[in-house]
Amino acid sequence: MNLFEDYRQFVESTLNETGQIGIRYFRQEIDIAQKTDASPVTIADVDIEALIRARIMEAYPSHGILGEEQAALNPQAKFCWVVDPIDGTKSFISGMPLWGTLIALLKDAAPIFGIIDVPVLGERYVGTREQSTERNGEAIRTSGCGELRKCNMFSTSPDMFSETEFEVFNSLSSKARFRRYGGDCYSYAMLATGKIDAVVEAGLKPYDYLPIVPVVNGAGGVMTDWNGNPLTPTSDGRIIAAATPELHRALLEETIRLATSEA
Repeated sequence: MNLFEDYRQFVESTLNETGQIGIRYFRQEIDIAQKTDASPVTIADVDIEALIRARIMEAYPSHGILGEEQAALNPQAKFCWVVDPIDGTKSFISGMPLWGTLIALLKDAAPIFGIIDVPVLGERYVGTREQSTERNGEAIRTSGCGELRKCNMFSTSPDMFSETEFEVFNSLSSKARFRRYGGDCYSYAMLATGKIDAVVEAGLKPYDYLPIVPVVNGAGGVMTDWNGNPLTPTSDGRIIAAATPELHRALLEETIRLATSEA
């Protein structure tokens, strides 16, 4: 068994537990707190991250942990886990099923392994550097779309952009075949399966995007920041994910042109 398979078995076993927690709280009457950044948090977020952290510290005590709900633990370690217990908390508390648990493993600050787990739908997307991305054990592939005018483009919400960023996104997405809002992490899962061609977002945190990078890349896509740089824990949270290198190039060039004109 290789190292990636060890990590995969560990994470999938842990997610089998956390999925039960999420489903137990989903569409139930639960308290909703507000964090300092005004984003909501539930007991499901807290309990899921606590369990994942406990399992990591037990199995890999020398590894770091960067999570959404608790303070970072040794984040400068050579190997560091990144955890988003519920990506799409607003969807979760609204009864929408497109929320997921995200986990990545970084080596020297670069994501080498990532999972999008969508418990309500029973879907799990696994990406690594060494293998093609899989959904529930079957290989998946992005679409072959290579042109901006032919792509469908998604973003979770217009509220995630600053005023200037939204002007860029609005102009960029007007050149696409069509655009849609919503989806949270599930939009990236659908990009990996070839249903969505592009996702452009801003204001994301490392735990929002780092677990998704291996999933998108392993399915044939490309995912960078708005300047074309690889995504790391210190990226600015502005994301371009595309089905093909050609589409990514077109999106990047247009984004840079629009951002320059808005400056």
